This record gives sequence, C-alpha cells and structure tokens, in this order.
Amino acid sequence: MIHGRKVGLRAVERSDLPKIWELRNDAKIELAAFGPPTPHSMAEIEAWFDRRQADPNTDHSFAIEAEGRLVGLCNLRDVDAIHRRADLGISLMAAEIGKGYGSDAIRVLLEYAFVHLNLHKVCLDTLATNEAGLRAYRACGFVEEGRLREHEWADGGYVDLILMSVLREDWLGLAGRDDVGQVTLR
Repeated sequence: MIHGRKVGLRAVERSDLPKIWELRNDAKIELAAFGPPTPHSMAEIEAWFDRRQADPNTDHSFAIEAEGRLVGLCNLRDVDAIHRRADLGISLMAAEIGKGYGSDAIRVLLEYAFVHLNLHKVCLDTLATNEAGLRAYRACGFVEEGRLREHEWADGGYVDLILMSVLREDWLGLAGRDDVGQVTLR
C-alpha cells in the first residue's frame, strides 16, 4: 500500500466489488466521472475486475482507503512508455467528497507516477461543471491546457470538457509543496 496523509492506495480486491458497484451506480458520480449515468450490473463490475486480474499491465488501478474503508478508486491508464505520460482518473463515493481524500489520493498517485514510474506528464479531462474536481486538480499542480467547448452531453445540456496536465518538473517545483516525504510505501 502507498500512504499519503489521509489515504492509502492499495490493490483493488474482489471484496471491494459491492462498494465499486455502489460507486458506479451513483448517478451524480457517474455523470461527473464517466458521462451519462448508466446502470451497471454486478456482473459487469466483476467482468471489469476479472479483465484487470488477467492483464494487470493495462493500467495502474488503486482502491482509495481512508480510516479503514474504501472511499473511491483512482488510476493511471494509457501509460505511454515512449512519451512517458499517462491519464489520471479518480472517483470518490459521494459521502467522501469534500474531506480532502481526493486531493491526497491525487498527490499520492502523482508521486507514484513521477517517482516510481518515471513519467514526464500526467493528463486528465473533466467536465467544466466538476467544481470540486477542478479545485483538487489545481491544488495538485494541474493546469488547464485546453477546453473543448460544449463537448459533452451531461445532465440535459452540453458542457465544456477541460483538458489538464501536470509536468514532472512543475510538480517537483510546485511552490509551497508540503507533501514531500509524506508518501510512504508499505
């Protein structure tokens, strides 16, 4: 497990699947993270887990744990070994938003990306309406690289999609960065 100040990132276990099913069936979370809310069956969640177990190199997925409970998921996907970049994804249970778990998980995941995977750049995209996510991403050093106007259909209207990234050297030199040495491997 990799620990930050508030959360630990660990492997996703089969015993997590009921909570992941709950997360993926929360319409507001689904809308913010994955697009139009779509019901997901437990069989679909189990198939996703089984695919990951069969090919663990497809991405670096982690369960986010705080105070002994699963509070969300995060990952680095589409890791490009030549260009040394990846896409970051994160979703938290609705009841866990606003407690600092997301920002801490992102910091831990960035430490993993830049220190342990030797990546150069981590990217993400998010809806312009994802205000909590945007605050967390900016606090962790992400900057807006572009905006795709009215790119996504969400909640009955078109919404801009914001493209963000953080470079390794920007992350290392982040002014006021106080998380150095706070990530521990256990």
